[in-house]
Amino acid sequence: MSAKKEPTVLILTDHHVDIYNWRRELIERLIGKGYRVILALPYGEKVDLLVQMGCEFHDVKINRRGKNPVQDLLLTRRFLSIIGRTRPGVVLTYGTKPNIYGGLACRIKRVPYIENLNGLGSGIREDKEVVERLVEFLYKVALKKARCVFFQNASDQAYCTEHAIVSTRNVLIPGSGVNLSYYQPLAFVKEWPVVFMYIARIMKEKGIDEYLTAARCLKQKYGDRVRFHVLGFCEEDYEAELKDLHDAGVIVYDGMQSDIRPFLAQAHCVVMPSYYGEGMSNTLLESAASARPVITTDLPGCGETVSDGVSGMVVKAKDAEDLIAVMEKFLAISFDEMEEMGRNGRRKMEQSFDRNIVVDAYLEQIGME
Repeated sequence: MSAKKEPTVLILTDHHVDIYNWRRELIERLIGKGYRVILALPYGEKVDLLVQMGCEFHDVKINRRGKNPVQDLLLTRRFLSIIGRTRPGVVLTYGTKPNIYGGLACRIKRVPYIENLNGLGSGIREDKEVVERLVEFLYKVALKKARCVFFQNASDQAYCTEHAIVSTRNVLIPGSGVNLSYYQPLAFVKEWPVVFMYIARIMKEKGIDEYLTAARCLKQKYGDRVRFHVLGFCEEDYEAELKDLHDAGVIVYDGMQSDIRPFLAQAHCVVMPSYYGEGMSNTLLESAASARPVITTDLPGCGETVSDGVSGMVVKAKDAEDLIAVMEKFLAISFDEMEEMGRNGRRKMEQSFDRNIVVDAYLEQIGME
């Protein structure tokens, strides 16, 4: 009598940090339940930690922002090869290119697959240029036979169903959720200066220009009573500007950080004026879970994380003047009121954004619960 085949889950994704930071709990649950977990993604330092957990690894070159059709064809062939050799029972995909070209490969191989749409970006909704139209078409083809499509915010879900981008089963989840044990409420520092903190990739659509404009204005007006930090990886050409502002004492540029908790401990408020088209902002979830007020835009993936005036404040997108006004409004409240906003944010995370909600949703669709 032949031995029962070990159940296998193949995960296609595009970045080692994302999978380790925000999918680790799901991987732990899968391994704990006897699943063989295989990862296909570009190599990075977090891969070693995932292998130590018990994952298998296939190195896949993915140019996340590339638009070369030859590269994308080769990526599809690579996914086809990995699926053929590993023979997974189900494939999970994360990120635009794994979603599209991994989904196409799964359709060709007739393998069950579950996709996660972590934000459409601003282009598909607004610009409708040739590239965005092509991406929308490719998504329609790739998602057509998915067992389930997870959406991270209701706006993306509504748009994709109304425009027939998704015609299969789809489920709304609270982003990637947040690990409430790892991000514990932090003691609130009730003294000046008030510390504002930007924690995100440093790119235009994340609102870095508006934040830096606000920092220049408010630093000039309030001097040593305010401090502005910038944490994150520079994806665009901001290095010189950040260095100049750091050297001038307008901001403190902390660079890329693997653990943001020590910085959140210093912060009075996390500011993220993004208009990127988030799935759900992990930075805002982690900040609120740490009992920090947040200031962000009321756009999909950001607005859901905050209750305006209760756990933080909402600003208009692409509007530096409004951001300055709202940050001044925050400066005008007491430290006790700031602290209460942070506590309200933590309660919101506990009620609606626990990562276990996301893990359980995946296990249900995989067929384990």
